[in-house]
Amino acid sequence: MDALFLPLADAVGASVDQIKLISCLLIAYPLGSLFVRVPTSTPALRHLFSILVAMFFFFPVLKIYSAFFQLLASISATYFIAKYHKGNSMPWVVFVIVMGHLTVNHVIRAIYGTSYETMEVTGPQMVLTMKLTTFAWNVYDGRRKAEDLDKWQLSKRITEYPSLLEFLGYSFYFPGILVGPYLDYSEYMELINETAFQHAHIKAKVKPGRRLPPGRKRAAYTKMLLGLIYLGAFVLYGGKYNYSVALDPAFELQPLWKRILLFQIGGPIERAKYYAIWTLTEGASILTGLGFTGLGLKGEPQWDGAANVKVLQIEFAENFKVLLDAWNMKTNIWLRECVYKRVTPKGKKPGFRSSMITFFTSAFWHGIASGYYLTFLMGGFITAAARLARTNIRPLLLAPPSNPTASPSIMKRLYDLASIILSALILNYAASPFIILSAKDSVTTWKRLGWYGHIVIMGSLVFFYAGGTKVFRGMQKRRGILPAKPKGGASANGKANGVDTNGTNTPTSEKNFVLPPSVDRFVPPL
Repeated sequence: MDALFLPLADAVGASVDQIKLISCLLIAYPLGSLFVRVPTSTPALRHLFSILVAMFFFFPVLKIYSAFFQLLASISATYFIAKYHKGNSMPWVVFVIVMGHLTVNHVIRAIYGTSYETMEVTGPQMVLTMKLTTFAWNVYDGRRKAEDLDKWQLSKRITEYPSLLEFLGYSFYFPGILVGPYLDYSEYMELINETAFQHAHIKAKVKPGRRLPPGRKRAAYTKMLLGLIYLGAFVLYGGKYNYSVALDPAFELQPLWKRILLFQIGGPIERAKYYAIWTLTEGASILTGLGFTGLGLKGEPQWDGAANVKVLQIEFAENFKVLLDAWNMKTNIWLRECVYKRVTPKGKKPGFRSSMITFFTSAFWHGIASGYYLTFLMGGFITAAARLARTNIRPLLLAPPSNPTASPSIMKRLYDLASIILSALILNYAASPFIILSAKDSVTTWKRLGWYGHIVIMGSLVFFYAGGTKVFRGMQKRRGILPAKPKGGASANGKANGVDTNGTNTPTSEKNFVLPPSVDRFVPPL
């Protein structure tokens, strides 16, 4: 079958494995349309459909036979451990086995120097790791008292253990088996039984003779078109505009301002390959019925629940938190629900320990390349600097409390524009090691960029810690924006008597867990 892909690979200058992966993602579109035609009255056929398509991807197309059987081993272990281990340690046993298996494969890949253009087990295994560990926690929650669970745990708990066929169908859900999206078991069963479309107000929108609300195909093929555009941008310009240009000796001969400018062009092009695969797989998932989130304000069906990335929010983010929240969104949900909340002792609030455990889980899940860790650690300082700037400066530019609906001032507009530009500059600087992978080459890249990211971030932290925070808080207090410190006492993070007084405390449901906790969380500025 490789003969079918070789001409196209040669034409676009890509590896055969990359062409095969994209082909699988595109083949999933017509297969998704076939999937929804399998009656919900025969759920076993729907499970078999996913399993057989996944096998088609792994065997004749990708030819990664051992990868399939490795995934099957993790699936089998999870299924039987979760079924027969009734103790409180069950989810952690599954977690250690599945994460340990993934880490071993990351190490093997590094030892053999396998190119990231080569399709092998770790990509699908990363997605499966999220699914299997989530399943274990959902089963565990199903054995607990309902009053001990939070809203997410209550809605996702599994009280009736699935058959082996159901579990295999879930594990090998074909649009997401290679690169995601990750979904939990309850979402999968809603997809199989189409229960999300059974509500009366949803049925009213369904055309006669149809089972699913309108707009599904339009949403799916729009995603396919966008994915192909992102892919085309990467294929056409990725060879010229990328982070690795900084390693070319000729790059160093350019003036610093030009080096920084040229480097920014490579950022969106580097990210385009991620946008492409995530958007393509989102569209295929929508065709199967996944991603329906209800009706909009005007009664139109919404199909955005399978999204893993929001491109515009990343490329034009007004602050770093918005940017992080729009990237790899499903992974953030997994880290929050299956690590961050779970390592926190009952009755206590998550703290620094919970954050660090979650960060290291995220790091090992991604892999062991040294460049990943440079990006993650840099991110901890970036989020601190960004939060301090946003907390101290932005309130002074907002409309006064007496007229909250007033149009934004010119200064506020300039602040927003500067924030977008600075966020892009810092993103491209900090994310480059994530793509370059080697710590040595990453440091060389930063050096040739004049260390501008470190200068901006560390300079900001020095400013706010050396008295800038105190000055700005004083200005806010004089304008009545920041309440004076009550006699009851206010903590360094802006809480007075347990109440958030300055809006800097992020609810758990909105936290980002890919990066380590920011420095201002455990060493707050005075």
